[in-house]
Amino acid sequence: MKILYGVQGTGNGHITRARAMAQELAKLDVAVDYLFSGRTADKFFDMEVFGDYQLRHGLTFATREGRIRPLATAANARFLQFCRDVRALDLAPYDLVITDFEPVTAWAARLAKKKAVGLGHQYAFFHSIPQHHGGPLQQAILRYFAPAPVSIGLHWHHFGQPILPPIAPVEARAETPRRHHCLVYLPFESTEAIRALLSAFTTYQFSVYHPEAVPGSEGNIHWYRPSRDGFQRDLHRSEGVICNAGFELSSEVLQLGRKLLVKPVHGQSEQYSNALALDLLGYGHVMKTLSANSVAQWLESACATRVVYPNVAQAVARWLVAGAQGSIRELADNLWAATQMPDMTGATRTDRMLNHFIAE
Repeated sequence: MKILYGVQGTGNGHITRARAMAQELAKLDVAVDYLFSGRTADKFFDMEVFGDYQLRHGLTFATREGRIRPLATAANARFLQFCRDVRALDLAPYDLVITDFEPVTAWAARLAKKKAVGLGHQYAFFHSIPQHHGGPLQQAILRYFAPAPVSIGLHWHHFGQPILPPIAPVEARAETPRRHHCLVYLPFESTEAIRALLSAFTTYQFSVYHPEAVPGSEGNIHWYRPSRDGFQRDLHRSEGVICNAGFELSSEVLQLGRKLLVKPVHGQSEQYSNALALDLLGYGHVMKTLSANSVAQWLESACATRVVYPNVAQAVARWLVAGAQGSIRELADNLWAATQMPDMTGATRTDRMLNHFIAE
């Protein structure tokens, strides 16, 4: 069996998920080629597990100061190049195409009528779950950005739907969280805004990872460039994490049992939906803007939630290699049965909202 695996490279979450899948697929009798799009070659790091991977420009959103910029997004799109890349991609050697919301491989498979599976968080929004629907354009992007005839959605809760738990393995480390130490990952916000947000909380230490950071310390703020090893070290050492409302990092935070504060990227429906779900489930706290008051309340009062998910990557890899034809509902039910979730039987407002939603 030979697989072409396409990965959206705009955020590190897709790559983290693909890295876990690559490790499990490598254990099986299957050959996998990887294709990434959405960022330039110099912005990728720790990619050894993917071997001799391919790169394409693809499609992605342009952001600045925590907001999606529609004009910059359109200017950066290179639609003609995208169409050429789709038509030029030779899928003849492959038995299966997997797309983690990667548009070149998804559309190439659609045009070639090649068997394809969509695997990722975005595909969960095809189901009836808590979400911010946005306008017609945002709904069209969700449906047609990286379409696949078969899709497997991932989320923090099943919401009564055939959705799988996250693929977000956490490393086993003998690290004790440091009191008053927090990890900050807000790559779509400016470093100036982050500095202004955190500098007043002098009794706390913040490890901030940012693609534009100048490494060094400024009082209680310690700046780092993106690095998987360093990031994982500080993630395990921290008692809390402040980040945008992406899916993968929040999944890791939940499994480690750290407290979580998210700020959605403005104009990004997926992140609005993630913030809604975290609030609904009681898994994290949300701030709509970079707010010092929200940070202060979170630092002093927030409690952590821990969710233990099984090895979803292993189960999905075996399902794919077996032909990608088994029941997704059965796969989901088995994985959720092996998930250790917080007790949600109480009569809190969050529980009532969730039970009402599932009942509908």
